[in-house]
Amino acid sequence: MAMNFVNSISVVSTYLLFFISISSVCRADETSGSSFIFGDSLVDAGNNNYLSTLSKANIQPNGIDFKASRGNPTGRYTNGRTIGDIVGEELGQPSYAIPFLSPNATGKAILNGVNYASGGGGIMNETGKIFVNRLSMDIQIDYFNITRKQLDGLLGSSKAREFLMKKAIFSITVGSNDFLNNYLLPVLSVGERISENPNAFINHLITNLRGQLTRLYNLDARKFVVGNVGPIGCIPYQKTINQLNQDQCVELPNKLALQYNGRLKDLLTELNENLPGAKFVLANVYDLVMGLIINYAKYGFKTSSAACCGNGGQFSGIIPCGPTSTMCKDRSKYVFWDPYHPSEAANLIIAKQLIDGDTKIISPINLRQLRDL
Repeated sequence: MAMNFVNSISVVSTYLLFFISISSVCRADETSGSSFIFGDSLVDAGNNNYLSTLSKANIQPNGIDFKASRGNPTGRYTNGRTIGDIVGEELGQPSYAIPFLSPNATGKAILNGVNYASGGGGIMNETGKIFVNRLSMDIQIDYFNITRKQLDGLLGSSKAREFLMKKAIFSITVGSNDFLNNYLLPVLSVGERISENPNAFINHLITNLRGQLTRLYNLDARKFVVGNVGPIGCIPYQKTINQLNQDQCVELPNKLALQYNGRLKDLLTELNENLPGAKFVLANVYDLVMGLIINYAKYGFKTSSAACCGNGGQFSGIIPCGPTSTMCKDRSKYVFWDPYHPSEAANLIIAKQLIDGDTKIISPINLRQLRDL
């Protein structure tokens, strides 16, 4: 989703990111499960720290509840762990997947998994161009191809292929930016919307994603979990700029998300039928997040409308989280950390339902079952 506008890289947070990753290198081996994570700022673990980009989260108070860094920012767009971090922990992976662009993403450390996600990235290469630099899905897969060759060097080609097919889960969380920072972008996307109707745009997204997932399959990925697009019309940013009440959401973004999600479901069914040995699992992020938004009190939250950290408007939804932002007193009571991203408390609920949930949430099997295949 959308990001922080900061030009300088924090030396301290970069060092901490290096330290967090290197501390568990010695535990990596080819028998451990691993995650290869692709996507946008919802799962970026620090790649954008190493880019000259307007999309950064390596400033305080981001990461304030991330225990591995002792509360210092690492480049994660939330107050603590991402969904990818939590899933990895719960499935028994020995350490967090290392950001590909970090200096220690080499050697045995990559056997624990690698994170290629980038704040501002999308399915389409032009998505997120307002941030100057970001890693699109095509570039992320280019980078995985580099990792793939490194695995051959570490394990030998036969063991590397077996490792990827049996021990690795490939997680893809992408699509929100293709709407928020591309097709729906105020002013800049008007011409595109005139020339391309929603059906045509979504067709382009699905065609591109089909090619990207097939490319990963051809690089020996077999276990996939692909998240659909959440209710992007309900994030604090959208509610604030559209001057909505707390129980309202913007209709068009949600309508487009649902339209895309239907096509995504069909795509994954197609790939399961046509790519031998592959298992594509659909994570129903839309319904999960919408359930948190509607039933926030049931889950112990105070609000699902306002950002815990941000500035501007009724829901603190205009200016991204940074040192001058106002911050809520109890971060565990907010569904949203900033104008765009869930809090760690929300991520924890989402992740645990993806791990052990039923087919209404994740299908045809959940992540624990996918791991054990």
